[in-house]
Formats: sequence, C-alpha cells, structure tokens
Amino acid sequence: MRKGFFGRTGLEISELALGGGVTGGILINADEATRYKALQRAVAGGINWIDTASIYGNGASEETIGRHLETLQPRPNVSTKVRLEADDMRDIDGAIERSLEASLKRLRLLKLELFQLHNHIGEGVGGRQTVTVEQVLDRGGVADTFDRLKAQGLIQASGLTVAGDTKACLEVINSGRFDAAQVYYNAINPSAAWSRVPPVWNGQDFCGVIAACFRHNMGVLNIRVWGGGTLASTKRPEHLFFMMTTGTDLDNELRCAAAVKQALGDDYGTPAQAALRFVLGNRDFASRVIGLAELKHLDEALEAVRQGPLPTAAVSKLDALWANDFQAD
Repeated sequence: MRKGFFGRTGLEISELALGGGVTGGILINADEATRYKALQRAVAGGINWIDTASIYGNGASEETIGRHLETLQPRPNVSTKVRLEADDMRDIDGAIERSLEASLKRLRLLKLELFQLHNHIGEGVGGRQTVTVEQVLDRGGVADTFDRLKAQGLIQASGLTVAGDTKACLEVINSGRFDAAQVYYNAINPSAAWSRVPPVWNGQDFCGVIAACFRHNMGVLNIRVWGGGTLASTKRPEHLFFMMTTGTDLDNELRCAAAVKQALGDDYGTPAQAALRFVLGNRDFASRVIGLAELKHLDEALEAVRQGPLPTAAVSKLDALWANDFQAD
C-alpha cells in the first residue's frame, strides 16, 4: 500500500482510507465480529486512516472505532466531522466544540488527527444544512474555532467538505484557512480535476477545486469513489439517501454508472475495482475513502490497488463518454 504526505499536515496517509459512513455501512450495520474484522483487515492490508463522522449511525460508527482502536496495530489515524444544524448558527464556536468533545468520547481519544466541517457551503444539495462563506471565515466562525482547537492540542489538522456551491467552496479553499479537503470525484463526475467542463455538461461543475487545494498545499481526500454505490454494483443502492451534487438524481446516476460499466466492460476487474482503479490514477489525491458493505469488498479494493490505475486506453473510453455529455437525460 503506497503512503504519502497529507498536504501540509505533516501526517502520512495510505492511498486508501477506510470510510465509516452509512452508504457502505459495515461499521454501523454489521455484527460486532464483522466490524472488528473490517478494521483489522484494513490495517493489515496497509490502510493507516479511518474516516468517520458524528452523524454516521448517530455516533455508532465512531463508537465502533472507539471500541477497537487500541487493539489495531499499528494504530491508524482517525478523522471525523462536525455538521452544524440550524440551531447551532447562533453559537458556532460552542456547537463545534461540543461536537468534538462528544466525538472524542465515542472514539475514546484525547486528540484527533483531522477534524472536518461536514456541511455544504453556500448552497444545500439534497436538503442538507448549509453554512455561508461568512459563517466559515468571519470572526468567531468555523475557521477560527478550528484554529483554537488546534492551538489547544485537540486536533492536528482542520478540513472541509467541498460540497454545495462550487464558487463558495473555492472561496473557502483560497482563504488558506484549512489544511485539508474532501472532494467529490469519480468516473461519473471527475470535474474537480479539470480546468473546464466539456461544452455541454449537465453535472455539477467542480472545475478548479483540486488545483486550488494544491496551491495551498492541502491534503485532499477523494470521496464518493463509487458514486454512493452506483458504480460498484448493478443493484440500486439501499443506503444512498441523497445526492451530493446538483443536476442529477439517483435514476440519472444509475444510468451514468451503467454507461461507465458498459464502456469499460470486464477487462479491468469488477465494476467496483474498475471504478477504484480510475481514481487511483489521479495522484493529486492523497487518499481515497472507501465505504464497505461486506468484507469481500475490502479484498476487492486491495486487489485493485495491487493492479494499479486504469491503463490509458481505458481512460480514453471514459473521455469519450464525458465529451459526449452522457449525463444528459
């Protein structure tokens, strides 16, 4: 498992990180023995990072990690996230601190390697609670609070979720106030790596996001590698409750995923392996967060890492899809 520096944080991170979210759900929905096996086998496979959030299973994901973390050798780094609700906007500083305290208690930790803002910025997608750029950057806002928590030694690095309005997210990134970002990127919508989208493009335009993170030496996590499950399976995802991006819905995501699978065929592993091998080809990401529903999905992912990124011929097939606006209904 390749490891590299996580931006300016001083931390080292494996090219895959284990995600504790609800879409895969193995750290929330599986029996206790399977939850432990997922953690143990991930670490044995070279993964040194676990990413979770307070809202995943209403704290269940963090609690699972906390029960087993001290038994994992070497101990992986842990990142979690805070999501502010409408009532929190009157006391952003206090709400963030209370959320961190609760997360540390569930995780049985005194300090976090990375603490991230989970809210969409500027514009909500899928009914998510938003924060404005001003609430993030103004005095007493999110960035100031994260800086204080770093100074207190409770977190080593701060991050944001690049979701909502792209222009607003870029403004926050370009402020230089955050050490890391988790960025939407997959074979359906890879626009975060582009300087411009094709002439006709119906998906959300994330152009310039990775370049902006790079300019500020931020550590970048790739999220939604499998598009919430649509790229990994032929089945309709059971736990994909909302879209993270504008200009699409679940039916459209399924149609786009089917087009990707048809273009790549069976030459590059399972659909999940092919999708993972695509994102492995972008070395601007320090790591890619993968969610699991079953232990065999971890084995497939580790095998995809061994196989390496998709060959150029395969990526060219995807280029043709994106150029022809396959996202249009």
